[in-house]
Amino acid sequence: MRIAVPVLSVVAALAATPEWPNFRGPVSNPTTANPRLPDTWSRATNIEWTTPIPGLGWSSPIVAGNTVFLTTVTTDGKAKQPQIGSTYSNDYIAELSKQGLSEKEVLARLNARDFELPNEVTVHYWLYALDLTSGRVAWKREFHSGRPPGGRHRKNSFASETPVTDGKGVYVYINNLGLFAYDMKGNKLWNTALESFPTILDFGTASSPALADDLIVVVNDNEKQQFIAAFDKATGKQVWHTGRSIHVQGADRQTGWSTPYIWKTPARTEIVTMGPGIAISYDLKGKEIWRLGGMSPMPIPSPFAHDGLLYLNGGANKPVLAIKPGATGDLTTPDGSRPNDFVAWIQPKAGTYLPTQLAYDGGLYVLTHTGILTRFNLKTGVQTHKARIGEGGEFTTSPWAYNGKVFCQNEEGKTYVIQAADQFKVIASNDLGEMTLSSPALISDRLLLRTESNLYSIRQTQSHP
Repeated sequence: MRIAVPVLSVVAALAATPEWPNFRGPVSNPTTANPRLPDTWSRATNIEWTTPIPGLGWSSPIVAGNTVFLTTVTTDGKAKQPQIGSTYSNDYIAELSKQGLSEKEVLARLNARDFELPNEVTVHYWLYALDLTSGRVAWKREFHSGRPPGGRHRKNSFASETPVTDGKGVYVYINNLGLFAYDMKGNKLWNTALESFPTILDFGTASSPALADDLIVVVNDNEKQQFIAAFDKATGKQVWHTGRSIHVQGADRQTGWSTPYIWKTPARTEIVTMGPGIAISYDLKGKEIWRLGGMSPMPIPSPFAHDGLLYLNGGANKPVLAIKPGATGDLTTPDGSRPNDFVAWIQPKAGTYLPTQLAYDGGLYVLTHTGILTRFNLKTGVQTHKARIGEGGEFTTSPWAYNGKVFCQNEEGKTYVIQAADQFKVIASNDLGEMTLSSPALISDRLLLRTESNLYSIRQTQSHP
């Protein structure tokens, strides 16, 4: 069902050209300023339109002009339903081990409960284009079908990578499948097939592409051949390929899910990546500039820069750091905590497992998957507050902010509105009642939220008199 509600006109000065070209927005830090953006919503309040999206995909919406793009995967027959929370745990493995099962039998039980494997399903990969003002599906394209090239944990999807657009084309990257390019009208421009590499335990893929001038940059950290590569956006041809060969000491894994970040400073442009156990920066030709060890063996949060500093989230119980521009070489220090000269500040164990941190109004907001929000001063790293949000729950969506407020959405679709200040205070909560893991898009006075089944345009509304 599509719901349409008449809306107030917006002052022309506030109606900036809609543009949300990639995962977490144009600066990879989802913040904006528009007094017309909504603070409250529900299924019956401030909903401009709702469009059902068939299948399952956790890619985030992107926007070019008046078109919203996202991907999804439909399944012939019944797919394994998505999971709220992290029930795939060491406790469950321990429970199975106590039963005297072999490692092979334990993996079989895990696969049966929590994983969907290639031989179990036939799937269809879709790119959707929707009209921003109405939510109407302008066009959709099936860009691949058949057995998936790898498995997925049921909390993941076969389409978790967010596409990227330059306003002329939209570029889809599925890590173990390939790159696909379409123009704004849905005409296929090219596709480049890529080899499928295994992920740890078939957890699946999620690292989104990034645009660096005329290059599409992708990172593929897997269990066989880790690499970073760049492709010509006009043709899809590979321009360069750099092996990463990352091996985490004490951890038998090489898979990663973090999205690369294009860091432009006055002196140079860098491609900053988070890999298992290490952060590495490259130049635009794929040559390593600097590296920093001590990161998590399971990298998920993505790097980004704000106001001259680069912010890295090392993962659960690992450091959160602010890096100054101009670094070269190995920034890792012998004790793993004492700052290198290019490290502006470090919080040794502040990292998070799933959500990416947010920089807003002088604070760095770091949200754990268990719902603990910590605020650090952006320039000094000094902690100003730390508190649990609401009744708890699981959080995967990264926080976003506007108009003096920080928004934290849990996996059940409930969004907590928190004042952006040194003191922690929950102002309100908004509940859509649908599972969500995706990050939003902030377009002028619209908030686009993707749930398991729908895409919502949330906007301040009122009925005609």
